[in-house]
Amino acid sequence: MATSLKSLSEHSSKNILDISSKKFGIIVSEWNEEVTEALYSGAYETLKQHGAKSENIIRKNVPGSFELTLASQWLAQLEEIDAVICLGCVIQGETKHFDFICDAVAHGITNVGLKYNKPVIFGVLTPDTQQQALDRAGGKHGNKGDEAAITAIKMLGF
Repeated sequence: MATSLKSLSEHSSKNILDISSKKFGIIVSEWNEEVTEALYSGAYETLKQHGAKSENIIRKNVPGSFELTLASQWLAQLEEIDAVICLGCVIQGETKHFDFICDAVAHGITNVGLKYNKPVIFGVLTPDTQQQALDRAGGKHGNKGDEAAITAIKMLGF
């Protein structure tokens, strides 16, 4: 559904399990930091609101969204990690670089989840403009970080 029709921060309460013993890895891209820090805040607070313990939320930073794939593999291979949340923002530019990065990251994150048979969540914004990114990182369309955290929780309850 288009973000303009639904807030990224709204969610159904179905399949929300007790996550007090679950361990989450959150990987945050440093590129577009204003946006990714807001995504992280949303994800972290949502996990805490649903019972995750601070000590069970591990944050790792990577230089850009492209690096989310390898970092997610490093975290997913750890047995103690129950779910990985990847947060990034790739804003459309004037070249095809955007297309290559977005495609590689989406496929890479998907493949890591399949390889390790655990939730590896795609919390990467792919907007046309900085304003669209901000609108989806705690702005008028909610926060993709909230959505990514809820997705991780629900996938653990599958």
